[in-house]
Amino acid sequence: MSNLDFFVFSSILLFIAVYGAIKNYQNKNLKSYILGDNSVKWSTIGLSVMATQASAITFLSTPGQGYNEGMSFIQNYLGMPIALIVVSAFFLPVYFKSKVFTAYQYLEERFDFRVRALTSFFFLLQRGFQCGITIYAPSIILTTILDWDMTPTVIFVGLLVVLYTVVGGSKAVSYTHKYQMFIILFGLLIVFFYLTNYIFDYLTIGESFNIVKAFNKNNAINFSFDIKEKYTIWSGLLGGFFLSLSYFGTDQSQVSRYINAKNIKESRIGLIFNAILKIPLQFFILLIGVLLFVFYNLYQPPINFNKNLISFQEKNNPELLDNISNKSIDLFSEKKELIVSSGDNFEEIIYKDNQLNSLRKKLEDNALENGFKYEKPESDFIFLHFILNYLPQGIIGIIIALILSAAMSSTSAEINALSAITTIDIYKRFINKKNNPSKDVMMSKLFSLGWGIIAILFSLFFAQKENLIESINIVASLLYGNVLGIFLVAFFIKIIKSNHILFASILSQSLVFILYFYLNESISYLWFNFIGTFLTSFLSYLLYLLDIRK
Repeated sequence: MSNLDFFVFSSILLFIAVYGAIKNYQNKNLKSYILGDNSVKWSTIGLSVMATQASAITFLSTPGQGYNEGMSFIQNYLGMPIALIVVSAFFLPVYFKSKVFTAYQYLEERFDFRVRALTSFFFLLQRGFQCGITIYAPSIILTTILDWDMTPTVIFVGLLVVLYTVVGGSKAVSYTHKYQMFIILFGLLIVFFYLTNYIFDYLTIGESFNIVKAFNKNNAINFSFDIKEKYTIWSGLLGGFFLSLSYFGTDQSQVSRYINAKNIKESRIGLIFNAILKIPLQFFILLIGVLLFVFYNLYQPPINFNKNLISFQEKNNPELLDNISNKSIDLFSEKKELIVSSGDNFEEIIYKDNQLNSLRKKLEDNALENGFKYEKPESDFIFLHFILNYLPQGIIGIIIALILSAAMSSTSAEINALSAITTIDIYKRFINKKNNPSKDVMMSKLFSLGWGIIAILFSLFFAQKENLIESINIVASLLYGNVLGIFLVAFFIKIIKSNHILFASILSQSLVFILYFYLNESISYLWFNFIGTFLTSFLSYLLYLLDIRK
């Protein structure tokens, strides 16, 4: 990376960090620090909600997902618009009427402190883990482009976010999100422009689509009823609905984004703004991944996108690496000639592609047999490889800033939410109930710092085995359903008491973990959102019936 690129991305990130730190540094009480004095408008809310979800993982893993599996991942989001409408209609009125700082405060009003503490614990568990992953993801970038060691890189990225999150609180997080989203959208348009220009040097739009279709990358909708299928329209509508409903309706990292609005109307508009734009945005990111697949059928890809594997083989088996690389170059030239000249001889094109994949697998298997360990999956390097090798100087810096801005936005929201839960649901509830505004704000800042450090430690010890975007969703699917079940019972089944929901929740979460352990190969993880929600609701009602019959 050039000095110009380094200057561009570091300037953008420094501006965001400093802006966030000074935006709301004079926090006099918890309402100011956690709720931003309820002064945020719908446009900021909408962009902040979107930025919270758009982590670096989105821009590293999702294009890789599109490259490998096509558009099928978009089905994961089909239930989101419906979920956001439900949140706007039912969740928002409850939160605003109760005047809560956190979503879990309401649960004590509805049930008791034990239920509040349990759901707070579930949130801290899963969000603390995920926060580590969101710091780990951008560290991949900096270790790749700057050849930094992972440890100082993780610490650098983590502390940069912690700086303005600790100082500015919720309002600072929301306002920095707005500018981060502008950078993200601008960067994506730049990538799309250059990517399509490269492709159109060889193929028309129609010819490009034929390649996509031939390799089954246009698989945006799958009507299969097979529950083993990872992404279908049914798992997306049902599992995706419950995942989105739990995330937007009960996850404090999202709830805190819209309960700090001026009023409920501003919150609703901000959420509907997301409902309209989220699927098109995600579709666009996946499309970039699919276009990258087309691109690397026209431009020679590396034998493996993970340069660590290549470096390993250069040291341990250079003869095999050279042999496979030379064969790959020849095969690729033959495949490219078929694509460009005839274009419709897909059977032969796919045959050549399978030969190339066999060579790639041979090199990978050899590396693994000789002790190589994947710290980062190859798919997470595909987007990054294009950026570093095919974009001009200056533009690279903007795109790197895009990815790191996304990392900062999601991580800051997570740290802010973790701090809010720790302060309101634990510290103020169980440790110090006295009203001392300055001390309360100081403690909340210390909790932000503490969770930032914990997230950094999680990241340092994180061993990646799956695509990062899937790792996030798997963890969420196992824990969110149970929490959503608690909230749905609280809202709609008034006869259920605290003992019923408490024991039902513990039993439900245990069953979800057991079922996932035994059925993870037989059922898509998205279904566990529905399973967890159903089990919590059903078991609580069953316990109620057993109780009244005594």
